[in-house]
Amino acid sequence: MRIRGAVLERIGAPAPFAESKPIVVSELDLGEPGPGELLVKIEAAGLCHSDLSVVDGNRVRPVPMLLGHEAAGRVEAVGPGESDIAVGQRVVMTFLPRCGECAGCATEGRTPCLPGSMANNAGELMSGGRRLLRDGEPVHHHLGVSAFATHAVVDRHSVVPVDDDVPPDVAAVLGCAVLTGGGALLNSAKPGPADRIMVVGLGGVGMAAVLVAAALREGTGRAVIAVDTVPEKLQAAMELGATASYTPADLAEQGIQAEVVIEAAGNIRAFETAVAATAVGGTTVTVGLPAPDAMASVSPLGLVAQGRSIIGSYLGSAVPARDIPEYVRMWREGKLPVERLVSARIKLEEINAGMDELAAGLALRQVVVFD
Repeated sequence: MRIRGAVLERIGAPAPFAESKPIVVSELDLGEPGPGELLVKIEAAGLCHSDLSVVDGNRVRPVPMLLGHEAAGRVEAVGPGESDIAVGQRVVMTFLPRCGECAGCATEGRTPCLPGSMANNAGELMSGGRRLLRDGEPVHHHLGVSAFATHAVVDRHSVVPVDDDVPPDVAAVLGCAVLTGGGALLNSAKPGPADRIMVVGLGGVGMAAVLVAAALREGTGRAVIAVDTVPEKLQAAMELGATASYTPADLAEQGIQAEVVIEAAGNIRAFETAVAATAVGGTTVTVGLPAPDAMASVSPLGLVAQGRSIIGSYLGSAVPARDIPEYVRMWREGKLPVERLVSARIKLEEINAGMDELAAGLALRQVVVFD
């Protein structure tokens, strides 16, 4: 079938991207879903730093590539064979498919699925190969999803079904921002009732961590501390449930620390700030994705003598089929107002300008919406 999608033509184009236009909205041919695959009509797709990191060259992927990995939509067709997903079902799309059988999946989310990771790195679906063509030439999939398009063919392992009462933009943001930020707390840090929680870096993932921390605060009175360099984001975090907000300079001057510190910025200064702000016996959980060659400075003695830990958490150490229903429950109960993370709704043709907003640190979650 013919679809429209946002294809990254080249990596490392100069900013502003609205002028250099590395992403081109094109017509493509999308193949039929094979066994174990689904055709999904995209309803909403979020812009994430994992998309930007491909555009700016921090994460080199094969091009041309149809970007977008955080999305929701409705199933329009099911591939041959039996499936537990029916046509018409709304699904959340996630960027790390889990086969449920490999050594990575046996860790209950702590490490990525091995076949899923291999397929993502190759720009293919987990079931093998590509389903996208443009002018007869193959176009790579982004993280098994390629959601910046009117339709996508995805592996069944890349989606989680949700009920119709979950709006498309909420469902989309659940698939990456909430899985990552919330999972850093629930799956990796697992804070005790008296532990202070700090979030360093208030993009979409960091703000999702603030939302989940605020939900965990109910009945405990624990501190939820937000840290960023942008005053508007500090104010937004307070409105989302943080009990205090500081710049990194404030932390250093006042010696403010917490037992659980989530680093969600993806840069070295934020990581070092997070480690320094981790209290004795505390845990730093890093979910940001800095450049592959970035190096940080950490005192091993400070870890040993003070009993502190540093944990890496990819996609919030999530098992999407397990975790997304829990976040939906929290949303239904009014404890997790995910819709407040959506800072703008844009058209597919505005994708380059949206990447500029993301790079400038001005946006929480911009969502591409489709009719």
